[in-house]
Amino acid sequence: MSDFTFTGLTPDVLLDALESCGIFPQTGLLALNSYENRVYQFQADDGQRMVAKFYRPARWTNEQILEEHHFALELADADIPLVAPLIINGNTLHTFGGFRFAVFPSVGGRQFEIDNLDQLEWMGRFIGRMHRVAQTARFSHRLPLDADHFLAQPYAELQQSTLLPDHLKTAFFAIAEPVIELTTKRYHPFGLIRLHGDCHPGNILWRDGPMFVDLDDCRMGPAIQDLWMMLSGDRSQQLLQLDTMVEAYEEFHELDRRELALIEPLRAMRMLHYMAWLSKHWQDAAFPRAFPWFAEDKYWENQILALKEQMSSLQEPALSLGI
Repeated sequence: MSDFTFTGLTPDVLLDALESCGIFPQTGLLALNSYENRVYQFQADDGQRMVAKFYRPARWTNEQILEEHHFALELADADIPLVAPLIINGNTLHTFGGFRFAVFPSVGGRQFEIDNLDQLEWMGRFIGRMHRVAQTARFSHRLPLDADHFLAQPYAELQQSTLLPDHLKTAFFAIAEPVIELTTKRYHPFGLIRLHGDCHPGNILWRDGPMFVDLDDCRMGPAIQDLWMMLSGDRSQQLLQLDTMVEAYEEFHELDRRELALIEPLRAMRMLHYMAWLSKHWQDAAFPRAFPWFAEDKYWENQILALKEQMSSLQEPALSLGI
């Protein structure tokens, strides 16, 4: 599968792929909000509501996808609420017409409230339970959360990107390069465990408690990666939120407090990785439609300012909690 895009994934191919697994949709396939993959919700002929996820070609290997599935099933077996792939004919990963896909039960829920301390406390316990299971084994095939994948490779992508306006390149790289240099210097994890990897509010449903709906970016990395994206507001607000989450987290899994110094490096890595991700995927027609501002001067001007602010954050003392 050398084609990076979803060319050829027509409605007929979608239906034929599902029918090859013995699944016969009785409703239309409703496209859900997903840019990396193609995800569709439907009701099958037996009345079950399901979601089919078609993986972007050439992104993950079969082994990497199966590690994601096995991790999800392991967590589900430990009664940790998340949406795991269905096992159909003995398999979770299926292939049809050159496309790989998996089928999940469809679940509902409301949006996680990132500024709700009660929900953040619940999230801390939830992630602590997940990490207690996660630390018992390691990924062999999933990519690590490291400086190469989140700094060096994004830098190379942005250097050759035609979407970064020529007249802003000097200013952009004048701040991006020292941010990358300082982040690389400061990012030294003290231990790696299996992570959700992309633990932001959009990947959480609230159904009498939190539930993860996507492990597509699971990888090896520092535990704090699954906590820091819950933080919002100014420094004092973030300290309160972090204290709330960590206290609940440590009911199930101890957090190495040295990892608090990794929060701002991880934030910088996410910023650069996101810009490079958009640039790399621009050939997919869905991206110019969804992110038209990415090719505008104003976006890059704002990123220059954001990187300057991030450089200041990297130079400030790390958040700290009482021991």
